[in-house]
Amino acid sequence: MSGILWLPEEEDDWRDAVVWAWGITAPELAARLGGVPDSVPAPLTDREAMALVWDEACDDDAVIRVGQAGSWSFAIEYGIPFAGDRLAAVSRGGVEALRLDPCVDHPPSMFSYAPDEVLVCGFGIGEEVWRWGTHPDFLLAELVDAGVLTAAGEYARDAISESSVERDRHTLALLETRFGLTLPREEVEGQPLPAYLVR
Repeated sequence: MSGILWLPEEEDDWRDAVVWAWGITAPELAARLGGVPDSVPAPLTDREAMALVWDEACDDDAVIRVGQAGSWSFAIEYGIPFAGDRLAAVSRGGVEALRLDPCVDHPPSMFSYAPDEVLVCGFGIGEEVWRWGTHPDFLLAELVDAGVLTAAGEYARDAISESSVERDRHTLALLETRFGLTLPREEVEGQPLPAYLVR
């Protein structure tokens, strides 16, 4: 399954932040995120990356696994989320960078978009009424068209009758369509991908 709608299918399964970058290769994305070359000798599966994070030898290092999905490079973060602070730097030189962080310890999940070193727009998924960045209304028209917000910028969905997963799928579907995002589930969950320690 491609796209990104599989991420929140089961609330406890989406635990790792993902960064996408358009205009650079996956190894360049790893470098911009601070990945140390040759710090992991072989590609890692999802389970192996998680085990490496929990290995005492890694101390406080994070791990990323990288790949290519359509015209976007992607990086999956394991360990303490860190890339939110580096997103604008990732997007230098005309690159577009996006990040989705499930924020499992402190919901809601977060979306950030930075083209060319500027954080243009960010918001909590499920809390889209509060947006920030240099152009916080960058996706307002799309959020209205998707039935997430009203034209006045208020909630358009009934939080009582919908689960948070169903509610969040509307925003994720909008992001998937608007940016052409995809994340190959079988590859991400079951196949080894190039990996790096991030210190």
